Amino acid sequence: MVGMGWLRRGAGRLRQGWLPIAEATLAATAAWVVDTRLIGHPQPFFAPAAALIVLGQTRGQRMRRAVEVVLGVAAGVLVADLVIEALGPRGTWTIFTVILLTLGLAVAVGASTVTVVQAAVSALYLVVISPTTTSLVPFRFVDALVGGGVAILVSQLISARQPLAPLVAQARELFGELCTLVEEIADALERHNEPAAREALTRARGMDATVDRLETEVTAAGEALSLHIRRRRDLHRVHAVDASTRQVDYAVRNVRVLARAAVTLTRLPAGVPADLIVALRSLATAVRAAGEALAADLSMDDATADRRADEAERAALEAVRLAGGLFSTGPPLPLIMIIGQVRATAIDLLRGVGGGDDAEVLGRVDAALGLPPV
Repeated sequence: MVGMGWLRRGAGRLRQGWLPIAEATLAATAAWVVDTRLIGHPQPFFAPAAALIVLGQTRGQRMRRAVEVVLGVAAGVLVADLVIEALGPRGTWTIFTVILLTLGLAVAVGASTVTVVQAAVSALYLVVISPTTTSLVPFRFVDALVGGGVAILVSQLISARQPLAPLVAQARELFGELCTLVEEIADALERHNEPAAREALTRARGMDATVDRLETEVTAAGEALSLHIRRRRDLHRVHAVDASTRQVDYAVRNVRVLARAAVTLTRLPAGVPADLIVALRSLATAVRAAGEALAADLSMDDATADRRADEAERAALEAVRLAGGLFSTGPPLPLIMIIGQVRATAIDLLRGVGGGDDAEVLGRVDAALGLPPV
């Protein structure tokens, strides 16, 4: 039974991680073929090695890291080859000189930590392990560049036809989870159920990972469009999402505070006003509509994006209006906190869907809350 459980877990990990495996295998093999068949290098170790190093970088930062790693590996290889030619292989002074020059060169040009380490390891491999041959400088230098270039191309194959699809999916996932979370808070308050409210708070505390994934996909989409000549004109859509990501992060934090206040409110003996439940459900509708507006904009469906943005604004302002009406009843402190977070979440949603400048958004939200204009 233990063995079968391990096999099932292993199969599950393979299902989730098959894409990086396929990318790395294809890139390393293609780099080997290019170096042996097209360039004619008989032992192109550094071509597949550089491909694997590049694809090991974080998705979303792969392009910038790829350039750094390729240059770092290539520099380490070049320095090592030149020193070996002058001092010979596997000697103490050779190792000392290679490491000193490689690290010094990498640090002098301002390379990242990853680049410095890769350059040093590549150089050390040549000195200690790699067999000695003649005239290897151009081959090994080109090997690293070929491997890195092939890795960059392979990493873009999956997203070549639909470079924005992963970002659209991640945006829908984040807003879908946030909408469900607000609905769960509303349900917990309606049933006056403290355990359910605590469960919603636990979910809210785990939302940061979803925001991080959205930020990663924004960066990855920007990289993919930069390499896609015919789709570079769509970069402004990714930039718009990038600008709204901070507001989305704020909205997630606001809902987390809202969930914490909901736990306290369910512990009080008094019932929860019905208008608060309606306000929270309206806020959930606004979250869902904001997510659909963002996804439609990325899918270049501007008409749907505008319509969904209007729906988000109407629902958010209705939530604020209903919550603001509860001030007249002299609400307890936890309820006041929830009202404040409904207002803050509405503001961040409207900013996130391009609802106007800050003054306009604040004016509309505070008007819905019943506050006099400033």
